[in-house]
Parts: sequence; C-alpha cells; structure tokens
Amino acid sequence: MKTIVLTGGGTMGHVTPNLALIPKLTEEGWEISYIGSKTGMEKDELQKDGTIPYYGISSGKLRRYISIDNLKDPFKVVAGLFEAYSLLNKLKPNVVFSKGGYVTVPVVLAARFLHIPVIIHESDITPGLANKIASKGANKICVNFPETLKYVGEKGVLTGTPLRQEIFTGSKSQGMKLCKFSTQKPVLLIMGGSSGSATVNDAVRAAVLDLVKQFNVVHICGNGKIDSSLENVNGYKQFEFVSQDLKHLFAMADIVVSRAGANTLAEIVALGLPNILIPLEKGSRGDQVLNAQSMQKQGFSEIMSEDNLGKDLLIETITRVYQNRDYYCNAMANGGRGDGTGNVLKEIRKYNKA
Repeated sequence: MKTIVLTGGGTMGHVTPNLALIPKLTEEGWEISYIGSKTGMEKDELQKDGTIPYYGISSGKLRRYISIDNLKDPFKVVAGLFEAYSLLNKLKPNVVFSKGGYVTVPVVLAARFLHIPVIIHESDITPGLANKIASKGANKICVNFPETLKYVGEKGVLTGTPLRQEIFTGSKSQGMKLCKFSTQKPVLLIMGGSSGSATVNDAVRAAVLDLVKQFNVVHICGNGKIDSSLENVNGYKQFEFVSQDLKHLFAMADIVVSRAGANTLAEIVALGLPNILIPLEKGSRGDQVLNAQSMQKQGFSEIMSEDNLGKDLLIETITRVYQNRDYYCNAMANGGRGDGTGNVLKEIRKYNKA
C-alpha cells in the first residue's frame, strides 16, 4: 500500500491545495492521512467529509513580532514534534506533503528524523517563515511562481498550485439565479479576502451606484460586513462568504477585483478572468504585493494600491480593464500555468514504493 501524509493549516490557503490533491490521490490508490492542528480550520474542512483520517497535534504560532505568547509557543512546538514523530512512526508514510503553515514545522522535522521523504509546496513568491524552517528537511520544494526558484535553490521545481476541480464546473445560469440578476450586463466579481477588507468594501460601496450602470456587481464582503442600506440596489448582490457556490460566480464573471492571495490568483489565471488586484499591504509581510507584481509583469493583471483606492480611480480602472479584456485573456492563455495538480502529483509519485 502506498501511503501519504498531508499537512498544512492556519489559513485556507494552506488547506485548499491539499483538498485539491485528495481526490486524485484517492483515484491513484494512495492511503491518505492528514496531520493538522487540534482546533484549526483545516480540522473543520477535513471532518466535513470524514473519509480521511485526521490527527491533531500541538502547534505554536511562528510570530515575527513581540508577544507574550512567544514565550509559550516553543513548548507547543516541541510537544507537537513529539506527537508528530509518534504519528509518523505509526503511519509509516512513503512521503509527507506539506502545504505550509506553522503546524507543518513539527511534522516536517519529525519526518526528517524518521528519514521519510518530504515535499513542500510554496504558493507565494517568497517563502513564509514556516516553509523557510521546514525547507531544511525537504527533499523537493514545489513553487507557484518562477521568481520563487531563486529563493529555494536546487530543491525547487515550478509546478503551479493544485486547484480544486470544482471551480471548473460552475454554471453561469446558476450564478445568475443565486444573485437574482435579471439583466444580461457583464458581471463584475469583487472579492475582498476571507475576512473582508474594509478598504475594498468602502471603495466599492462608494462606487456601486455608478458601477451597476455598466455591470451586474457581485461583492463578497466578509463575515458581518453586509451593508443593509444597499441590499435593494438593482444589479448589486452582497455575500458575506461563498464556498460551494463560488464556482457559479466564477462561471458568470467577466472581470474580477480581488486581493492577491496566491491560491486565488492561481484560480483566476486558470479560469482566464481579466482582473484587478488590490494586494494586502499593511500588516503583512508583503507577499501579496510581490504576487500581484508578478501577475502584472506577465500581463495577467492590473494593480491598484490600497492608498489610492478612491471611487473615481476604481471605476476608471475597472472600465479600462474590461474594455481591454482580450489583452489579459490572451496573456493568461499563452503564459498561464493552469492547474498545478498534475505537476505536484508527478513529484509525489517519485516516492511511490508500492
């Protein structure tokens, strides 16, 4: 039996590529287990289906700032290391695949102690802190952007990001029905990140009465951030969060405004959607800015800064990108990497000892 342990957590960006791999690994006959945190969102996602054994371990957050919790978390990491070692020793996988996040560090280190091959995936241009630490114990580092190869050395391989196949199965008519759009105007899809960006939300709402003259506008604004005063605006539909139905919104979208998280960008490119990126700048390590700059350099996207996100400039940029949508579509069709699932599976298969 060929066996694999998947690990990753902390954000959905560290979970969804693993979820994308699971159906393909299952088809190929891999026995799959998942190691994550005891209380993280990865646990909730894996237990929705319940077919993959899930093991929670202790995990401490790797912070770049001063916090009293920095005194406690090393002990959690050490505890997690012993727990991961015990689990891996029992599961005896052929390979560990790590998507990143602080919970993966003890898993990768334990795998290294047990001489179990490790494949890491890095979605952003520059590796996050957890992957920087874990990379020392990795056999291979799969990356999403060509620029990342210079940071990871000879272990690196450009694969792209594994994508959920369901995003390619959306229905435009179902999307129109969900949003209750009755006119056939082009559709503008706005995504402000999983927690909802106040900066993006405010700019969109200042411009929405003008935008609906040109577009049907779908706005994913974040939990608790619906603006009830705009609920009756014809051609404007707000959602706090969209999961299963996102494929339908993608299917009907003609242009997208989005944050610049790496997994979202991979989906946008694979679907060939003209887009405007508003990367998270404040309170981040700058990975979204670099992601967006790479997309713009390749001709896939336009960038707007949070600092310049006024009503008039937003409307002008959306209108211009939509009018020139063929340019962006052609660039993505000719240069996009598409779905990276097959490339990642190719690396995993190298450790098939069944």
